[in-house]
Amino acid sequence: MRILITNDDGIFSPGIKALAFALRTLGEVMVVAPDVEQSAVGHGITVRRPLRFKHTAAAGFGEIPAYRVDGTPADCVVLGYHLLGKPDLVCSGINIGVNLGLDLTHSGTVAAALEGTSLGIPSIAFSQEVSEEELRFEEAARLAVPIAKWVLEQGLPSGILLNVNFPKSTPKGIKITRLSNHHWQDTVLKREDPEGKPYYWVAGQQTGLEDEGTDLWAVKQGYVSLTPVTMDYTAYSFKEKLEASFPDSWVATPPATASRGPADV
Repeated sequence: MRILITNDDGIFSPGIKALAFALRTLGEVMVVAPDVEQSAVGHGITVRRPLRFKHTAAAGFGEIPAYRVDGTPADCVVLGYHLLGKPDLVCSGINIGVNLGLDLTHSGTVAAALEGTSLGIPSIAFSQEVSEEELRFEEAARLAVPIAKWVLEQGLPSGILLNVNFPKSTPKGIKITRLSNHHWQDTVLKREDPEGKPYYWVAGQQTGLEDEGTDLWAVKQGYVSLTPVTMDYTAYSFKEKLEASFPDSWVATPPATASRGPADV
């Protein structure tokens, strides 16, 4: 089995190193990761400039082939797929910090798994809740192995990826969850440069409801959260309402509009 590992924290992150060494027990591991941190870049693909793809022995992966890319996490998956051959599994992470709820819309970690899924490769995103005291990824990496092994053996349905979040404490177990409304409550901070010209920082804090059964609830209760995520964003229940409001004949015979008066001419 061939496993492509990437992240959004960069190739020198301790989380990706722990994951790569742990997954060696399952097959041939290849690392393709950004050369610098790419957190919150979402599912961006670089198309307006060339990309560099460089072997990086200094990253400390030993015999595991590791390459750095001056692009996004999704770029890394694309280049890894085309330059190293199609893998059997894409694993992204282990991210420094959780990716819960609405975080998925901007997470580079999850975007790498989305890109793998779009290429027809079973994909998993791994993230770790962190404490202020220390960064510990060994236990999360150990627990990532049986999850990855299950996916390699069972596969995933087309268009579905797994989003996995580990609590900062020793897990009580694992919960299969749904997405919460966890998100960043944004604020914009205004500052001035030495010339007196304004610039802005987008800042904020994490917030969300810990409803039972959600990914946020599971992590806060000390469980590993495993959420199946679909790439099909269609709102099927609302689609039915739209179909009733806009039948096939609507374009040919649109609803009548108010007549135009002299002031409208």
